[in-house]
Amino acid sequence: MGGNVGDRMDYLCRSVDLLRNEVGQIAGISAVYESEPWGFDDPQWFLNQVVAVETNLRPFVLLECIQRIEQTLGRLRTHCGYQPRTIDIDILLYGNHIINTSKLVIPHLRMTERMFVLQPIAELAPDMEHPVLRRTMKYLKEHCTDRKQVKLYELGL
Repeated sequence: MGGNVGDRMDYLCRSVDLLRNEVGQIAGISAVYESEPWGFDDPQWFLNQVVAVETNLRPFVLLECIQRIEQTLGRLRTHCGYQPRTIDIDILLYGNHIINTSKLVIPHLRMTERMFVLQPIAELAPDMEHPVLRRTMKYLKEHCTDRKQVKLYELGL
């Protein structure tokens, strides 16, 4: 998850709280990373973080719940490509499930192209395998061609 509008850290913290209250038990949380916008230019960088959640929600119900959380936190969805946002919460993986519909694609279609995703997920679960590519998160991070900057976020800076 990540965002680049407003109090970025507050949105991440509130997202974790809402995920805990509405989705399930938090099983792990990565460090917070600051990254250049991906797919568009904006002077405000993103804060990104990966959260592992144990849930009983089915994938499509989970998606609806996450979209409600985003809306609660001020996310405005438009169909104009990548834009600044308060929070964006993506389902990267759902166990070893593979889903490919017009509404939901799991594993996330572009997760392996984005260092701002691979850096925190490889920190959290380096040996977890991508269910389609059968490569570990650590391997995918080490072989990612994305050259956008991703750095550990230092609180208070």
